[in-house]
Amino acid sequence: MTAEPLMEIRGLTKTFPVRQGLIARWRGQPRRAVQALTDVELSVRRGETLGIVGESGCGKSTLARTLVRLYAADRGSVRYGGQDVLALRGPELRAYHRRVQMIFQDPYSSLNPRMTVGQVLREALSVHHMRPAAEQPARVSELLTLVGLPPDAANKLPHEFSGGQRQRIGIARALALEPECLIADELVSALDVSVQAQVVNLLLELQEQLHLTVLFVAHDLRLVRHLSHRVAVMYLGRVVEVADTETMFTAPRHPYTQALLAAAPTLDPGHRTQAPAISGELPSPLNVPSGCAFRTRCAHAFDRCAVERPPLLTLSGGQEVACHLYDGVPAAPVMVGG
Repeated sequence: MTAEPLMEIRGLTKTFPVRQGLIARWRGQPRRAVQALTDVELSVRRGETLGIVGESGCGKSTLARTLVRLYAADRGSVRYGGQDVLALRGPELRAYHRRVQMIFQDPYSSLNPRMTVGQVLREALSVHHMRPAAEQPARVSELLTLVGLPPDAANKLPHEFSGGQRQRIGIARALALEPECLIADELVSALDVSVQAQVVNLLLELQEQLHLTVLFVAHDLRLVRHLSHRVAVMYLGRVVEVADTETMFTAPRHPYTQALLAAAPTLDPGHRTQAPAISGELPSPLNVPSGCAFRTRCAHAFDRCAVERPPLLTLSGGQEVACHLYDGVPAAPVMVGG
């Protein structure tokens, strides 16, 4: 899928200072910080679904929250439709928040338990002046129908709904502002497996119907493969590989992506992977290894990996990979069944 970039992320970095103890302060020790994002480079194309995957703690959710300005970036740039998102203030920032909406992981805590569903949706319509008061009830009914809920759901409180239904309400609230882009942070991870497919299929239908751009943050590789046009793989706060979905799942280049896919469970009862889990422990974001952050777990690491951080290189076919193995002539990819 080719289209012009809607969002361009360059050098995006975010750290979280760790609270320092009294003794450490008395000794004059430097304050430590969690390195959540490090020079993230990524482009999001208009109309696509971009899956963002990686182990827990790799920075996926931090990236999502930084893009919607819930977290302030330390440095870098985010350009959306030609605007510098990190510099937006006042009315321009409100306009950006209308265009880019986030759907949160936990449908149980993201809805006000004291407000009916109709009040939740009308609040979004009122605050952003999306509809006059007289037209809001009809718009609320329209939004509920859009996400597969009956119009009389507007009169009920969130605790009267199942987890899947609450997530549909969260989607309706995001759609109330008529966004161009949805950022779904672990959209279905808090839901039962039986309803995950329903919510994912709803998202696919809405994207086609409303021509949405979607960033789908998830750890479930099967869901990402089903939903996404392209996939970005993150490791310890950096994007290490980007490719179209079929290429990513059949011909991954980065050793981390290869290990991640080889260790993923399969639904095919006739196929059981013999690949070991990724070796070693995920390093602490308080003490990220020098050079390539994956080198401490990589079977292909060599001297250069310890001293020089690999840039995100564009290979033939448009696949991007941050690995010193591909600085010269790209080696043949390791094939992963699937």
